[in-house]
Amino acid sequence: MKQSTVVALLTLVWGAGLGLAQENEAKSPAQEKAAERREPSPDLDAIRAGSEAFVVAFNKADAKAVAALWTEDGQYSDDLGRVFAGRKAIETVYAEFFAKNPGAQMQIVVDSLRLLSPDAAIEDGRTMVALKPDGSPGISGYTAVHVKVDGKWLMAMVRDAPGNASSPSQHAADLEWLVGTWVAEEHGVKTESVCSWVAGKSFLERKHTTTRPDGTTASGVQLIGFNPQGGHVQSWSFTSDGGHAIGVWVPIEGGWQAKVYGIAGDGSSTATVNVLRRLDDNAYVWQSVQRFLGESALPDTDEIVIKRSPAAK
Repeated sequence: MKQSTVVALLTLVWGAGLGLAQENEAKSPAQEKAAERREPSPDLDAIRAGSEAFVVAFNKADAKAVAALWTEDGQYSDDLGRVFAGRKAIETVYAEFFAKNPGAQMQIVVDSLRLLSPDAAIEDGRTMVALKPDGSPGISGYTAVHVKVDGKWLMAMVRDAPGNASSPSQHAADLEWLVGTWVAEEHGVKTESVCSWVAGKSFLERKHTTTRPDGTTASGVQLIGFNPQGGHVQSWSFTSDGGHAIGVWVPIEGGWQAKVYGIAGDGSSTATVNVLRRLDDNAYVWQSVQRFLGESALPDTDEIVIKRSPAAK
């Protein structure tokens, strides 16, 4: 496959415009740090499984199963500041919620999870609850303390942050840290992207320019915002060669994952799954996997660290 075609595909699906990384290329310190954070841990896996069980029980409106995930004397503080102590009280408040909100559905995003000791851990994340029939999700943060009791991880304390009805701008608010200028270079291919809010902060606009080793350039624009019909964050991408793509974004631990489908400038269909993981305020890791150009499968890219431009701080 020609290098120009590969660059065009990458520019279309995310705008990184970066060439395929070499398999044996040494990882940067930032990449090594990200890999360390994803080292497997049986205890952390068990806690994550408990969080998934909570979502399943919530979406089934099973208040008893929800409460069973707390310790006997566990404590729950809701977004109104009310405190409920003990499984019975927690079961009662959830039963009342389910009765008032039939069909409510929840998603959670775990932003951080770490062990404090062999028998204690702390978790920070976000909940997204859609109340039917309108299906408009509200987003709020939470902190949970987990403890191991007789070999089983349970919640000892959960505290919800104050929440309220969400607007389109709030749905995309978790991407606000992307506002600014970002630069990356891979195998001589340089990319600069500028992210800013548009349309009353309902959409994040990302303009990008890619410069190849031979001096030729490609550019494009991407809009990221909430699709109320689909109930998800979505991106619309357009490139200077006439390519375009649509991506459906799903929050994951530490970042986002986007399933992107489009058409390249030459008419070829494109498909990929892009993963974006935030390292800190000034760097994030990007990778494209499960890539297709037409019916031809392409190898996954290596993880690429994209950094905030120092001059743009």
